[in-house]
Amino acid sequence: MRTILAIDQGTTSSRAIVYDERCRALASSQREFPQYFPRPAWVEHDAGEIWRSVEDTARAAIASSGAGKVSAIGITNQRETIAVWDRRTGAPAAPAIVWQDRRVSPLMDQLRAAGREPFIQQKTGLLLDPYFSAGKLSWLLDNIPDGRARAAAGELAAGTMDSWLIYKLTGGRVHLTDVSNASRTMLMNIHTGGWDDELLSLFNIPRAILPGIAPSSGFFGETDPALFGAAIPITGAAGDQQAALFGQLCSRPGLIKCTYGTGCFMLLFTGPEPVASTNRLLTTVAWQLGGGPLQYALEGSVFMGGAAIQWLRDGLKIIRSAPEVNQLAAQVADTGGVYLVPAFTGLGAPHWDSTARAALLGMTRGTTGAHIARATLEGIAFQVTDLLRAMRKDSGRRIITLRADGGACASDLLMQLQADLAGVAVERPKNLETTAIGAAMLAGLGAGFWRNTGELASIRETERVFRPAAAADSKERLRLWRAAVKRAKSLEGA
Repeated sequence: MRTILAIDQGTTSSRAIVYDERCRALASSQREFPQYFPRPAWVEHDAGEIWRSVEDTARAAIASSGAGKVSAIGITNQRETIAVWDRRTGAPAAPAIVWQDRRVSPLMDQLRAAGREPFIQQKTGLLLDPYFSAGKLSWLLDNIPDGRARAAAGELAAGTMDSWLIYKLTGGRVHLTDVSNASRTMLMNIHTGGWDDELLSLFNIPRAILPGIAPSSGFFGETDPALFGAAIPITGAAGDQQAALFGQLCSRPGLIKCTYGTGCFMLLFTGPEPVASTNRLLTTVAWQLGGGPLQYALEGSVFMGGAAIQWLRDGLKIIRSAPEVNQLAAQVADTGGVYLVPAFTGLGAPHWDSTARAALLGMTRGTTGAHIARATLEGIAFQVTDLLRAMRKDSGRRIITLRADGGACASDLLMQLQADLAGVAVERPKNLETTAIGAAMLAGLGAGFWRNTGELASIRETERVFRPAAAADSKERLRLWRAAVKRAKSLEGA
């Protein structure tokens, strides 16, 4: 039996899952690692701790799978988090800066004031925001002793987490990233698929520090035999949201998925032609299969999805566990006019307003925890509905089905609210772990398990479809929601 090891390196934990050729999980292992917050708005990881978590979980999953030697490895990872390490020793040269980190906000403001955002958006499909890797890497090179000189001399290497893991898995022999992760650095030209000299100059980053860029499905190298008892080919890699898009088999233009996790991430597959956004969405590389053309997607990100439910648990303490939100919210037929705009860390797409703050509006003496719980679920669904609206405008496509995944989509109530508010069918797969499955599928294609995406169609199974119910007040609720968003945006300057 041929098997695939999927490594899913996330923001708070690393997982390893062994799949068979039908993408059925044979064994899995997961391990959390520490988060570091040295200053307000700074978020760091220790890349060495991440590597050890991946090494341990991979070995545990392989050992417990009973499948013998793994045939191929696929990697998916938290995107935009950037690490720098010493090529000679393989040790991190500084803490990795996480995608959530906001320390380079002043740099982004300077570039925006200088009128550089249209130039950057045209080349990268991205908007100026500390979310992306370029500003973080520039900061690291400013703060590592002799950082730029060492980088130019080839002494330092840098990369997103896929690149770091490929380097460690291959015993330091391979320094590569895939096109989907490279497209999130703000250093790759998404039209050529290569590092861009003008962008490198703008951020003062020596080309020598960067990895090579490879297709998402293909041969990246082999693992050091000492790690798992034999050399295993690495044949797939993609950023987590692109991997989820692939795992949902959204491989025809117009197919769309939304991952309901800590945040909500919506991607619309657009095919071999990038679609420029006029609605503050991102144009990103979806993937590249072997020697085929680059494939693109439109992306919108909601910063607070499932994390808003965590706030009910940890902040307000009106639920003891996240699933309890469904029972509490179901106690009332509506929110009683309450709206929660969960802008606890600002608003993502299509607003991109880092100064917005969360707002709970419309409360009366009759408001209960149940109303607030329901308003929280609706707040998630409203945000996704706004993203869907922007996707329709940018793509010019009529979207009738949304493929959902991620932990929060296990909520039947949230999925039905989403279908009703967005006016689309919401399709939930039988296996919600589409990110890891996407990595396994990319690796399987790269290893020749399957010849094309058509052969993967029978693997994906739908568990339930939520059909939209016509609601006479849906337009009015959307109007009031957007009014609430305006109030949240104005709070910072109030």
